[in-house]
Amino acid sequence: MKTQTCLVQSDRARGSVVVRVASGDEVRWFDGVLADHHYLGAGRSVGDYLRQVVQVDGKPAALLVWGPACYALKDRDLWISWSASQRLERLKLIVQNRRFLVLAQRGEFPNLASQAMGAALRVLAEQWRQQFGYRPLLAESFTDPEAYAGTCYKASNWEAVGVSAGYSRHRADFYVANDRPKRLWMRPLVPEARELLRSAQLPEDCRNGLVAAPNGTLPVNAVQLGSLLDVFRKAPDPRDSHTRYRIGPVLTIIAMALLAGRREIAEIARFATTLSQAQRRRLVLPLKKGTRAFYEVPGYGVFYQVLTRMDPEAFASRLNGWLQNQAGSLPQALALDGKMIRDHIGLLTLAQHEDGAPQAVAIYDQKEGTPRCEQSAAAKLLDELPALDGKMITGDPLHCQRQHARTIVEKGGDYLFQIKGNQPGLLKQAQGLDALKDTPFLSIPNPVTEESKPGACMPLPSNPSSATSPLPEP
Repeated sequence: MKTQTCLVQSDRARGSVVVRVASGDEVRWFDGVLADHHYLGAGRSVGDYLRQVVQVDGKPAALLVWGPACYALKDRDLWISWSASQRLERLKLIVQNRRFLVLAQRGEFPNLASQAMGAALRVLAEQWRQQFGYRPLLAESFTDPEAYAGTCYKASNWEAVGVSAGYSRHRADFYVANDRPKRLWMRPLVPEARELLRSAQLPEDCRNGLVAAPNGTLPVNAVQLGSLLDVFRKAPDPRDSHTRYRIGPVLTIIAMALLAGRREIAEIARFATTLSQAQRRRLVLPLKKGTRAFYEVPGYGVFYQVLTRMDPEAFASRLNGWLQNQAGSLPQALALDGKMIRDHIGLLTLAQHEDGAPQAVAIYDQKEGTPRCEQSAAAKLLDELPALDGKMITGDPLHCQRQHARTIVEKGGDYLFQIKGNQPGLLKQAQGLDALKDTPFLSIPNPVTEESKPGACMPLPSNPSSATSPLPEP
């Protein structure tokens, strides 16, 4: 393991700060020091676990321990804005700072805590990759607000995003109240870490950290599975009459795979193989010859035939009707996003921000330039939605269009679209607003200030005046 070195300037003298991974021979010493001097002790090593030693002028000055992130944190997950399925798949790309101990005497090395933390963070992603084969994107940590102000976290660019619920793990599946909520801190390890965590494609050096969803994990419950099957049972079969797999179960599997975020035919086929035997039985899939309780699932060829021959508009209409019946009323924040299934079908989804659950879908064939392009599909989808009073619709730069904005506003909603080079005039105007001393938009209260109670905060609608919220260019 190569050591990582950087130079820092203390108030007294310039010293060389080296951050290295503790070797196997040092683990007993490392854990012993934590057990003796850290108020939480050494802790147990679970999962991917990294021990860092920070040395100043050749002497150990601080110890840091990094391990797996918490399974679910409301404030963290809201801050990232990823879906529940993305969290299950990508949780290992967040690492948690479990212990931080400064070894120097108070006043011996001014600002040592923040310098050690900063130096450790700068090399953490690469050291983690060398140890475990993948690069993490975010770091999380907790502090007790009754005992620590978190000054060194603030100095090393951590962001306070909320508080924990005040529970401690007692067993693998049981928690007990400790009545001491902890302040939650987040720190990106790479630029645009949050955007990467919720993106369709992760960087190559992060993909070894992905975790496949457990077999039998469905985006619907048993009752919804039955109702979805009833919807697609009535669909016409575009294939020959002599088929082993009926069209209802095949289309139901395709719909569930799309709802679970699968966008390739091979991914849909792999999704089918994760269905449990009980789920396959509910879908009325055929038994394997010579067996009494082993139900087979369609393979790649079956899905390819159906996807390339079916009427995509009719499929989307059936799925959309089912989604509307399940959703009841639209949530407060919705995101427009389009994904292509190979070159066959584009699926435009209007999904909840909180968990990624789709609320409406439309079919398209290209991003731009055709009657069924993504922009046209989005316009049709928005036009068919019920009233959007109190709703916030977000979208990428492709959807930053005057028609989309006008439809949303006329239905009582608000929009938040990204701006890039496809709208040069609007981009220039937005950059001019960004250069102002004070933001022209309404501020968002910090959920962890001393004066306010912790809680999730939703973005507030921007000022509807033309000076600060202009419509996109045609």
